[in-house]
Amino acid sequence: MRSRGRRGRVIGDSRAAIRFLGAILWLAAHPALAAPNEAPLALRCAEFAGAVLPPELIALPTAGAQIESAAMIGATAPGNQQGGEYCRITGRIKGLTPTTPDIRFDLNLPRRWNGRALQIGGGGYNGVVVSGTGVMPFSPNRAPLAQGYATFGDDSGHVGDSSLAVFGLVDEAVVNFGYAHLKKTHDAVLALIARAYGRPPQRMYFAGGSTGGREGYTVMQRYPDDYDGVIANSPALNFSGVRLLGVKLGRAEYAAPGGFIPPLLLEHVYQRTLAVCDRLDGAADGIVSDVAACREHEAEIIESLRCAGRAPSHDDCLTDAQLSTLLVMRDGLSLPYKLAWDVTGYSGYNIFQGAHLTGMLGLGHQPERLPMPTFFANGYLFAQGDGYLRYFVARDASFDSLRFDPQHPGKYRAQLIALSQTIGAMNTDLTRYIERGGKLITLHGLADEVISPNQTIAYYDALVDRFGSDQVNGFMRLYMVPGFQHGSGAFIPSVDLLSALDNWVTHGASPETLTAVDIAAATNGRSRPLCRYPLFPRYSGKGNLNLASSFVCAEP
Repeated sequence: MRSRGRRGRVIGDSRAAIRFLGAILWLAAHPALAAPNEAPLALRCAEFAGAVLPPELIALPTAGAQIESAAMIGATAPGNQQGGEYCRITGRIKGLTPTTPDIRFDLNLPRRWNGRALQIGGGGYNGVVVSGTGVMPFSPNRAPLAQGYATFGDDSGHVGDSSLAVFGLVDEAVVNFGYAHLKKTHDAVLALIARAYGRPPQRMYFAGGSTGGREGYTVMQRYPDDYDGVIANSPALNFSGVRLLGVKLGRAEYAAPGGFIPPLLLEHVYQRTLAVCDRLDGAADGIVSDVAACREHEAEIIESLRCAGRAPSHDDCLTDAQLSTLLVMRDGLSLPYKLAWDVTGYSGYNIFQGAHLTGMLGLGHQPERLPMPTFFANGYLFAQGDGYLRYFVARDASFDSLRFDPQHPGKYRAQLIALSQTIGAMNTDLTRYIERGGKLITLHGLADEVISPNQTIAYYDALVDRFGSDQVNGFMRLYMVPGFQHGSGAFIPSVDLLSALDNWVTHGASPETLTAVDIAAATNGRSRPLCRYPLFPRYSGKGNLNLASSFVCAEP
C-alpha cells in the first residue's frame, strides 16, 4: 500500500513508510525526545544533544548517527546575522567500517520556521561541513535561514579542503562522496526536523553549485521522492569526463614540448576575443554575449593569434604547440569506450568565446609540473584530474598522470567506468521526478573555465530529446549567463533563485526572464536580463548600457 507524504503526495517506495514507523518507534523509546510538541523550540533543541539515531531511520546502510551538540543561538549572539533565534545541531553519521570517515553534518532550525527545508551542496572534493547559515552564493537576499528555512549540509564523508582527493582510497568514502552522503544526511535530518517542529517539512529543496550542482542532479535522479525543487548551478554532471579532460590538458601543457602557455599569452587570447566579439550583441560592455556569432569568427581569431612564421614572443602570438593546448580544451574529450549512461566524452569549453584562463581556476602559471600539481602552478583542471587518477583510479599516490592516456586507459578502464556510475549525474531518466511535479533551475556561465557550459547544454538537449521540449519546459529552467566564469568573470550574476523556485513549486509561477545584478568589483550594480536558454541578452540600441531594461532576450 502506498502512503501519503508531504502535502498528501503519494510516495511510491514503501520503505519510506517503514522508515517513518521506525522514527515513531525511536521517539517512543526516547521519552525525552517525545515531549509535547508545544514545548518551546529552545527546550526541544537542548534535548537533542547526545541523542543517537538508529540505522533504521536512514534508507542507506549506516551504523547510525550521533548528535554531538545542540544549542540555541540567540538573536543577539556574536556572529549571528540571521535576525532571529535558531537551534544549531551538529552530528555525525557512522560508516559501516571503522576506516570510513564519518559524515559530519550541521542542521539549523529557525524559531520562526516557514515550513520548508533546504539542503545545501558542497564544492570541489568537499571535505568541509556546509554550515547552512550564510547567504547563498550570488543571491542578493537574506540567508535562507533568516527567511525561515531549516537549512542543513554536510562534508560528504571525509575531512580536507576541496582540492584533496586522498579519501578516494576508501571505498565507502567514495560512495558517500558520489551520492550516499546526500541521502544519509537527508534522512537523518528529516527525522530531527519532524521531531523539533512536530511535523515534516511541507517543501524540501536542494541548492548547490559545481560539485553541489552535480549533487542537485544526483538527488533528482536517485532520490526523486525526497525533493520538491532543486537549484543546480554550474553542475559537474560528467565528473569523470571533466577529470579525464584535465589529465589530457595537463599532458598537452607539460608532456608535449612547448605546450605551456604563459599567463601573458592567455591574456592576449582573451583580449583578442573581446576585440572581435564584444560588440556582436550591439554593446561594447566587456561581455561576449552572442557566443554563437562569436564562434563564427573562431577561425579568424585563431589565425590572428598564430605566430605563423613570426618569431614567438612571450605576449603576442602562440606557437602551434601552444594552440594545440587550447584546442584540447576547446574540443573536449572523445573516448573510444563508454562510461556510465553511454557517455563517450566531455564537451569542450568556449575558449575563443570569452573564457578567461589567467585566474586561480584557469591554466597553469608555471612552466614546470610540480610533483603534486596545484591549482595556481599547474591549473585547476589538471591538478584535480591528477588527484583523481592517483587516488580514485590507480589508487597509488605515486602514480604519474602524465603517462596516462585517457583514451587508452588499459587495466584502469573498468575502474573508470565504475567510478563514473558512482560519481556522476549523466542519467537523463528524470521520469519519476517530473511525474511528482519536481522543479529544476540551473544557471551556468558561458565563460566557465572549470565546468564546461557546453556539457550542461548537451545534457539539457538530451532531456529534450527524451521528453520533448514541452515536458522539459514544464519542470526545468536553464539560464546560460554571458561573461560569467566559475564564480568570477566579466559579469557575476546576483539573482534570487530560491524565491523563484519556491514560487514555482508553491504557486505554479514559472520563472521566465529574470533580472541579474552584476557583483563583479569593476562593474558592480549594472544589470542584465537573465535569459532562458537558448536566448541571450542583446542591446536594444537605446538606453543605458548598465540597465537590463536596455536589453532584450534574442535568438542566437
